[in-house]
Amino acid sequence: MQSCSLWLVGILILFKSLKIKFIVFVVFTDFLGLLLELWLNLSKQTNTLIMQTTEKLNELLASYQVHYQNLRGVHWNIKGVHFFELHVKFEELYLDAQTRIDEIAERLLMLEARPLHSFTSYLQQSKVNEAKDITEARKAVEMLVSDMLQLKALEEEIISLAEASNDASTVDLMTQLIVFQEKTIWMFKAWLA
Repeated sequence: MQSCSLWLVGILILFKSLKIKFIVFVVFTDFLGLLLELWLNLSKQTNTLIMQTTEKLNELLASYQVHYQNLRGVHWNIKGVHFFELHVKFEELYLDAQTRIDEIAERLLMLEARPLHSFTSYLQQSKVNEAKDITEARKAVEMLVSDMLQLKALEEEIISLAEASNDASTVDLMTQLIVFQEKTIWMFKAWLA
C-alpha cells in the first residue's frame, strides 16, 4: 500500500510539474504571438511609409524634370545685359539638375519602386510649374527661386516620411539637395534685391 501511495504522490507531482510547464508554454507562445503581431504591424506601417516616400520621390522626380526644362528654356532664351552671367549660371544649374534627377530615379529603384519616365507623367505630378518664353533676367531668376522653393518643400516632406521609416539614405539625399537649394535661393534672392 505504501508503494502505491508513493507511486500516486509521484504521479501527482509529475502532473503538477507538467501543468506548470504547460502554463509556462502557453504564456510563452502567447508572448511570441504578441511579438509577431507587433512586428507585422510595424512592418505594415513601415511598408506604408516607404510607399508614401516613393510616391513623394516620384513627385520630386517629376518636379525636377520640369525644373530642368525650365532651366534649359531660360538658358537658351535669356536676353539683355545679364545674358553672359545668367546663361553660364543656368547651364551650371541644369547640369546639376540632370545629376539630381538621376540620383532621385536611382533612389526610387533602390526602394523597389518604378521612377516616372514620361513627360505626361512629369507634367501631371510636378509641383513646379512649367515656364514658357521667359527672356527677361528678373523673371527668369524669380522663376528659378520659385522652382527651388517648391523642390525644397517636397524634399522636407520626404525627409519626414523617410525618417519615420528609418530610411537614412533617402534622408541623406534630401538633405544634400536642400543644402544646395538653400544656398542657391539665398544667392538669387540677393541678386534680386
